[in-house]
Amino acid sequence: MRIFIAGGSGVLGRSLIPLLIELGHEVTATTRSADKFSLISRLGATPAVFDALDRDAAFHAVSEVRPDVVVHLLTDLSSGDSSSNARLRVRGTRNLVDAAMRVGTPRMIGESISWVYTPGLTLAEEGEPLDADPAEPRHTTIAAVRALESCVRELPDHVVLRFGQLYGPGTWFSRNGRFGDDARAGRLMATDTVASFIHTTDAARAAVLALDWASGVYNVVDDEPASGREWAPRFAVGVGAFGPLDSHSRPGDIGRPVSNARARARGLELTYPSWRDGFRSL
Repeated sequence: MRIFIAGGSGVLGRSLIPLLIELGHEVTATTRSADKFSLISRLGATPAVFDALDRDAAFHAVSEVRPDVVVHLLTDLSSGDSSSNARLRVRGTRNLVDAAMRVGTPRMIGESISWVYTPGLTLAEEGEPLDADPAEPRHTTIAAVRALESCVRELPDHVVLRFGQLYGPGTWFSRNGRFGDDARAGRLMATDTVASFIHTTDAARAAVLALDWASGVYNVVDDEPASGREWAPRFAVGVGAFGPLDSHSRPGDIGRPVSNARARARGLELTYPSWRDGFRSL
């Protein structure tokens, strides 16, 4: 198949490209900077400059490839600005979906997030509604996720992957990432908030499997949701931090454990079923 990866030079794209090439797919991977062309080429894909916020450029890039599948991995996380990432999810997704529809691409796999459900103690499954009216900045994030997922579902054949917190090389949750730095500086917070994680290796494998999954939404997380009081100390050790953590409670922010049963039932086998194993590899 001809596969167009929007955001292919990002952490997840770099893990995904070699898997697709090994399976014999023809892959075009985009980046906002031509400086990353050599990286994409070494991974086996054809590089292309792509700014999803430029509607004409989006239409041109997709029409050049005329892919069988578009994999939407667009994020803007470098600045840590949630509003910038939200803008890309809204406007960038709209442009990408419209471009795919213009050239007749039937299928899209879209990257979403799993920490969007109403807070609670029970496992969140895909059929539950997103958190309805949270406070900012969560409100902006969830509104953008809702817009992204709604756009992707306009295509006749679509898969939305709600990933847990990505960890592994190149992510914020890595030895040299944002939270690794925070851990070594004693700024990492160990709270009661529950999170669900997924290693980039397993996230990429899920994206490959999703080429054959039925249309719908899938949570892609590991088997062990955990509060910050459980995972933060182990993450700190994994990234070489041994000092005290910033430990306190956030009233009302309890998070939500997320179920991966649907993805598991469709063949997702995890290299790191628990963040406990994965953090030791950091």
